[in-house]
Amino acid sequence: MADPRIIHIELDEATILWRNADIEQERRIAIFDLIEENTFKPCRAAEAGHLGPYRLKLGVEDGRLSLDIADENGGQLETLILGLGRFRRPIREYFAICDSYYQAIRKASAQEIETIDMARRGVHNEAAEMLLERLEGKVETDFATARRLFTLICVLHIRG
Repeated sequence: MADPRIIHIELDEATILWRNADIEQERRIAIFDLIEENTFKPCRAAEAGHLGPYRLKLGVEDGRLSLDIADENGGQLETLILGLGRFRRPIREYFAICDSYYQAIRKASAQEIETIDMARRGVHNEAAEMLLERLEGKVETDFATARRLFTLICVLHIRG
């Protein structure tokens, strides 16, 4: 029976150079939400008869995103490599807005926080659309899953 979803996600710890409490919270929430509800169907694996569920490991090497996809027992199915050049600007913008947001929630008015949060969602949504485009023909997924994956891609790019 087909079960096209991610049941486990892991970030390559060697890729993560720095984190703080806010970023760690973002990572935990993104992983929890992703596991709770997602759509993820790698096209080549599905064509080969592997219909899910899947285990996913994300990492960054030489400026490229690596998606190691395994079956539910951990058997390697495929690795997708995506260039991240087009994501540099949205990642930078997302970090800058998140920084402003974390500072604002400690001292700004509700209206200021809401304005910053709207900008953060806008950048996040734009990047999720871009990720959907990059995954087209490789992985069938939905917008919510792409949003959460983008959050995790950002975690992999944090520099202290």
